[in-house]
Amino acid sequence: MFNILRQSLVSAAVQKALVAGIVLSGFGFSAAQAQDLRLLMVEQAGCYYCRVFNRDIAPVYEKSTEGQAAPLVHVQLRGELPEGVTLDTQPFVTPTFILIGPDGAEIERLTGFPGEDFFWPYVSDMIATAQEGLAP
Repeated sequence: MFNILRQSLVSAAVQKALVAGIVLSGFGFSAAQAQDLRLLMVEQAGCYYCRVFNRDIAPVYEKSTEGQAAPLVHVQLRGELPEGVTLDTQPFVTPTFILIGPDGAEIERLTGFPGEDFFWPYVSDMIATAQEGLAP
């Protein structure tokens, strides 16, 4: 049930991203620019799991295939979002990892950091699903 709901949410977000890609390409952006993904990490001071992630995973993530496909962008829980980013709901747990599509819209999120054994396959699947939907 969870996977079906997740797939339908991702599918809807990817469709929005595709429309944005078509619109952006009409304004002179290349297809590569229109397919950029980002992974927001919402964090806050004093968050133990944020520190663990930043110490153990973030340096590796930046060099990974996932990090190349969706670079990590750090934002504060109560801070400003990067320009053009819109979220479905305001995060309330840190860390929260939010995959952002080329149009700046949220595609999918992972709330919390349950450890690297869960993080890597989940984020990899999020990115792969989004890329499949963005592929021509």
